[in-house]
Amino acid sequence: MAEEINVKKYKRIILAESILLVILIILLIYSLINTRTVIVNSDKTTSEKLHLQSELDSLLAQHQAIKTSYGALSDSLSTKDSIIQQNAKEIRNLLAIQYDYGKVKRKLDLLRKITQNYVRQIDSLYQVNEMLTQENVKIKTDLSHEKDKTRDLTKNNDSLTRQVNQAALLKAYNVVTKGVHMRAGGKKEEETEKAKKTDKVKICFTLSENKLTRAGTKTIYIRIARPDNLIITKGNEDIYTFLYQGQKIQYSIKKVIDYQNSTMNMCVYWDKADKDKDAMKGVYHVAVFCDDYEIGQSSFELK
Repeated sequence: MAEEINVKKYKRIILAESILLVILIILLIYSLINTRTVIVNSDKTTSEKLHLQSELDSLLAQHQAIKTSYGALSDSLSTKDSIIQQNAKEIRNLLAIQYDYGKVKRKLDLLRKITQNYVRQIDSLYQVNEMLTQENVKIKTDLSHEKDKTRDLTKNNDSLTRQVNQAALLKAYNVVTKGVHMRAGGKKEEETEKAKKTDKVKICFTLSENKLTRAGTKTIYIRIARPDNLIITKGNEDIYTFLYQGQKIQYSIKKVIDYQNSTMNMCVYWDKADKDKDAMKGVYHVAVFCDDYEIGQSSFELK
């Protein structure tokens, strides 16, 4: 009887242990399934994060490339660039701390739209800048052409002015200079080439007809240079000088005339200062001046 009781007891124990073993196996299988799900979900999350991070990096790399490409022009969109950098920072924080795929994805889509708008704006600025640059080049080119035209016109005007001034100049033609010896008590003159006989120098010439020059009073200056190149003059004071090309030079003879644009024949004389002293032998040079120009010249020799 006792043995039968023990057998039943052992059977109940074995059954209980079998049931417990089954339960443990079931729990083990369930745990393995949950662990695998967690691993799969973790792998999926990691993959999503990597993908989202890659998108963010790609967007920022493109943005930086555009900034570099457009150079200083991108500085004008610094506010827009700050918005892009702020959004990128928020996305990094979400990926690192509070990961939410949907939220991060929406942020990335928004950032993509902002960067695309940035590209459109900077491209528009570039086109406007190019247009302004081309207009500026055209303006500078036109201005350069105008300056060239003005320079050419100025040259032409200067040339015409010089031509008109030259055309308006009086000319002294047939300038003839001779030594003169006075006879019959100074009442009769005869030409001479002898230095010891010369009492005066006679200079005769013809002023040309010129309708372009100003009519009226004109002053004729004559310079006689001795063979030693000294100018024969009545004195060294300023009253015996005149302005020629901006400089004071000495004259030998000064003659005021009334010129009326017609041909004029005239003669002037230089009286030897020292009557008892012979004139210098050699070649004398004579120059005639009027209106700040040399209008004629000649030479003669005393022997």
